[in-house]
Amino acid sequence: MDIVPQLIVNSLIAGSLYALVALGFNFIYGATRFFNLAHGAIAVAGGYIVYFFTKMLGWSAIPSIIIGLLVAGLLGYLSERFIYRPLRARKSSHMVLLVASLGVLTALQAIIAMLFTSQFQTLGQMDSVNRTFNIFGGVITQIQLIMFISVVVVMVGLAVILKFTFFGKSVRAISDDEEVARMVGINTNQVIGIVFFIGSALAGLSGILSGYDTGLEPTMGMSLLLKGVIASIIGGIGNVYGGVLGAFLLGFVENFGIWKISGEWKDAIAFGLLIIFLLLRPNGILGQKRS
Repeated sequence: MDIVPQLIVNSLIAGSLYALVALGFNFIYGATRFFNLAHGAIAVAGGYIVYFFTKMLGWSAIPSIIIGLLVAGLLGYLSERFIYRPLRARKSSHMVLLVASLGVLTALQAIIAMLFTSQFQTLGQMDSVNRTFNIFGGVITQIQLIMFISVVVVMVGLAVILKFTFFGKSVRAISDDEEVARMVGINTNQVIGIVFFIGSALAGLSGILSGYDTGLEPTMGMSLLLKGVIASIIGGIGNVYGGVLGAFLLGFVENFGIWKISGEWKDAIAFGLLIIFLLLRPNGILGQKRS
């Protein structure tokens, strides 16, 4: 059997997951200019919220997913409101913010492990999404297809928001210069809080879909984060379109890179691609862009 069609499908699946993480990460980075390491843990938290309502309380999938997205967004907003915002008000450096986000990541992972144990958990299959499709010889499940469609919808939605809404214009203004944006009457703290809510909800979506596809464990957030960050860097950090392009490039390079070798080399291939871009094209494929 020709394995190439399945490798292509696997690449699209991996790229879709990385793109969802990168979209939320880039959206937050575009406004704040710091690497929010807690992004990965918030993604996992969204997945575990759905696990709690569906597996432990017996709720149906759709309301549980909505709650998971809202809780993930709220976690991002609260971390910005009570941790990052006071640090920014004190003119703390990006390194201090980075360390603070690492603390949030560690705390969230510990809380998730205490509440749900460190055992691997599965969300199972959503109602009526356990079907599989054959695409030119490659097999894809319905949840993976939903993942791919979600990337397209989210990317278009973010692009429309950033280009045509007052909120989007405010985000771009803050990205250019937060002080000037504040001087012209933009409530920068409020806008950044909303950015964190939206970006974190997108992270939650990636964690939820990953939970339905492959399962959940408390420490998987760091892996999701690293792939999302690598995708963002090679595509163009802070660039919504670049993050998606970088995610799919990473997915294809990873999956075709392990065609003839062990799958354990996948992470090494990802970091190898990152190093190549840092050396040869540090601004990424589309270049850095302020949202």
